[in-house]
Amino acid sequence: MAWTWQTAVFFAAIAAALALMTVWEIARPGGHPRHGVLGLHTTRGDRLFISLLAAAYIHLGWLAFATGPLWIASIVAIVVAILVFSFV
Repeated sequence: MAWTWQTAVFFAAIAAALALMTVWEIARPGGHPRHGVLGLHTTRGDRLFISLLAAAYIHLGWLAFATGPLWIASIVAIVVAILVFSFV
């Protein structure tokens, strides 16, 4: 794996998301599970985990099948994460 500044930003964004979710959970514990479009009861942490998995698969798919810059895959992953937090 090539350790570039882009890689560092990617992992820093994941660390920041985990830190933000930790602070959010401390401030408002529980997460209040909700029933989303997948038919699952999910909490904030579950939705973050689904978003991170989706981001990994989007980036791997982008590297395998696309020829454009990787930042486009990051934008797609952010949009997917917003959709997951909204509807799942």
